[in-house]
Amino acid sequence: MKTETEIRIAGMHALIGALGLVEAERFLMAVSRERFDYTEWRRHGLPDLPLDELTKLANLEAEKNTHLLNEQ
Repeated sequence: MKTETEIRIAGMHALIGALGLVEAERFLMAVSRERFDYTEWRRHGLPDLPLDELTKLANLEAEKNTHLLNEQ
């Protein structure tokens, strides 16, 4: 099991890898300014799709992002 510090570091690496340093910072500032309820977002923020369809879409997006990162 990872420590909270390890999770935070991995999360920052993921954000920076996906968004770049400046956009990752902008994301963190936007989240910290807003009252963000993760539990509520999980209930209503995802598309109303069956789990297998949502998984397929998420995997396609991950593949697309992997290809974009490899091109850089």
